[in-house]
Amino acid sequence: MIKKLIQQVGEFRTAALLTPIFTALEVVMGVLIPYVTSWIIDRGIMAGDISKVYLYGGIMLIMAFFSMMFGILSGRFSAYASSGFASNLRNAMFNNIQTFSFSNIDKFSSGGLITRMTTDVQSLQQAFQMLMRISVRAPLNLIFSVFMCVFINLKMSTIFVVALLVLGIALYFILSRTVKLFAQVFLRYDDLNNTVQENISAIRVVKAFVREEYENTKFKKAAEALYKLFVKTESLQALNHPIMMLVVYGCIISLSWFGAQYIVIGELTTGQLTSLITYVMTILSSLMMLSMIFVNLTMSAASAKRVIEVIDEKADITNPENDAVCEMKDGSIDFENVSFTYHKSQNNSNDNTSYAIRDINLHINSGETIGIIGGTGSGKSSIATLVSRLYDTTIGCVKVGGVDVKQYDLTTLRNNVSLVLQKNMLFSGTILENLRWGKEDATIEECERACRLACADEFIKQKTDGYNTYLEQNGSNVSGGQKQRLCIARALLKKPKIMIFDDSTSACDTETDRKIQKAFREELPQMTKIIIAQRIQSVQNADRIIVMQSGKVTGFDTHDNLLKDNPIYQEIYHIQMKDKGDFDEKEAKAWHNQE
Repeated sequence: MIKKLIQQVGEFRTAALLTPIFTALEVVMGVLIPYVTSWIIDRGIMAGDISKVYLYGGIMLIMAFFSMMFGILSGRFSAYASSGFASNLRNAMFNNIQTFSFSNIDKFSSGGLITRMTTDVQSLQQAFQMLMRISVRAPLNLIFSVFMCVFINLKMSTIFVVALLVLGIALYFILSRTVKLFAQVFLRYDDLNNTVQENISAIRVVKAFVREEYENTKFKKAAEALYKLFVKTESLQALNHPIMMLVVYGCIISLSWFGAQYIVIGELTTGQLTSLITYVMTILSSLMMLSMIFVNLTMSAASAKRVIEVIDEKADITNPENDAVCEMKDGSIDFENVSFTYHKSQNNSNDNTSYAIRDINLHINSGETIGIIGGTGSGKSSIATLVSRLYDTTIGCVKVGGVDVKQYDLTTLRNNVSLVLQKNMLFSGTILENLRWGKEDATIEECERACRLACADEFIKQKTDGYNTYLEQNGSNVSGGQKQRLCIARALLKKPKIMIFDDSTSACDTETDRKIQKAFREELPQMTKIIIAQRIQSVQNADRIIVMQSGKVTGFDTHDNLLKDNPIYQEIYHIQMKDKGDFDEKEAKAWHNQE
């Protein structure tokens, strides 16, 4: 893990190496200054020699100046190296996340990933900066100060041994408890970030149902859990300072008491006693810094583990190692004995209820229009995600253009299989910029044609700025139906061989839905079209219709033949077309009756 973190220092290695060098030089200057102070007192003030005061005072100023310059350079290089290290970590995480399949993303909650890229990386940045500066300064200060104390007076140095023993035991007692608590803090951060993200992404729903108070209560609980854990941890850690002060003052009193006696008998000078008191402060503060380093490094170890988990995560879906297929012959689709589960741990399970779809065998001709209809949880969307290889099959294989999807170059496959989701995403920027996600170099004429086919040009022309109209994040300034039509147009610009509409016209009115299908049927006859819908009206004109129930295909035929032979399709048709009933409510009843 440490090796992988060091690799992320990258181009900032030189700055990272210069930082401890300048820190060490700063420490040397700082440690020598108290010793020169003793010369000023003993050889200048006590001896009444003002020239020595000026001489040693000048030396002190020069040393202080160099100490300051070394400190400035150390701080500058450490800031440069630690910020660069954090930037590289975030880039490495983000770049790897872009390779994740849906199953990889399912492993990490969105809030958890945000915490890892913000709080955890920040913790590692601080720890790295501390390693370069404080972890060099503290031990060197401690070693050099102890050496100077022994050099000045060996007998008086025994006071430090007792002080270090007392302080060491106290710090161990505190740290052994705080370290475990800090490891739990990041889990609370995940909970808090999940709550915030869920609330913000669904803020319209929250306000529509007047659930602000409920969300406030939920957030307060998550915040209080984090607050209580921090209070408990910081309360223990706060004991460091008073214990240190107790030891420091004890040392000063002891040094003053015994030092006065040594001065009287001539074994110690006043200047040396002053230096010893300065060194004792340095020694004990260095020990305190070392304890803080230990706490922070322990905290950052938990962060490092979480960050490396993301960087090391291997994408479940990757390009074939050799001879990836980079050309798709046509838009035919075959499902051969396909079963699929979202839960890897259940892959080998004999429990059929763990599978989203089971024993699927289908052949779809290139250029066909296929409808898929079924109840919630019947496996409609699972079929769609397997065709574009957003997930891999658990059992069996899916072929597109006669080739197993696992043999395709992923870019080739996904450029030829466009999937339009019900809740597709628009990005902040102009309409034209969003459309060109489908084809980066698309001309305005190509964009206009795609929008005509998707029936999006109607409302775009009504906008003052037309295709240069600015869209807010996730298209919050356009309606749901307009957003869906823009997403369809964007997918069309890829000129795919297969187009999958996963309930992607659910927010459009029936007439608009009919116009979109008519345009596709007449102007894109060679493209295979799969329409996943809740409404029979959306699929009844398809060449064939797949009827799904509980993860299985219970019918695959034309609209007319299904009305004759398929009880489930008959039931749904009568509910929707004859009774004019609400599909979402009555469909469940129909499915239940068939089961």
